[in-house]
Amino acid sequence: MINRRGFVIRVSGLVAAGVAGGRLAAEVPGWSAKPTPITVYKSSSCECCAKWVDHVRDNGFEPVVHDEEDMDAIKAQLGVPEQVRSCHTALVGKYLIEGHVPASDIQRLVRQQPGVAGLAVPGMSSGTPGMAQPGAKITGFEVVAFQRDGTTKRFARY
Repeated sequence: MINRRGFVIRVSGLVAAGVAGGRLAAEVPGWSAKPTPITVYKSSSCECCAKWVDHVRDNGFEPVVHDEEDMDAIKAQLGVPEQVRSCHTALVGKYLIEGHVPASDIQRLVRQQPGVAGLAVPGMSSGTPGMAQPGAKITGFEVVAFQRDGTTKRFARY
């Protein structure tokens, strides 16, 4: 004889475990069931940009890369203010990402959805992802949140 009540409890337990697992996945920083799409515009000859693409790929993003030679035109078309420009530009959701922004900050941006145009690491700081030596600590730079009018505020400091 089949104990229907026991069967229902077991199935319910599996469903509850699946729901809890899904909730846990959503709460673990940097972990996602499927990678977050990110579109990257970079120069084909820039090694540091390629290393940054590897960094975001290794940290839960799915980059689609466009090698462009006229990056200033791309930045102007996308509306990246001159004062925050760096070597490469990316789009994730509605946000612009300019330069060597750590993947953890991009994840925080996407999760929190602040009212900014994007994040940037202006210039070419040597301690950033893609610029630092492999295995070195990322340090010595600031990530800024920016508006399209060029105003900025600190988002993170390393």
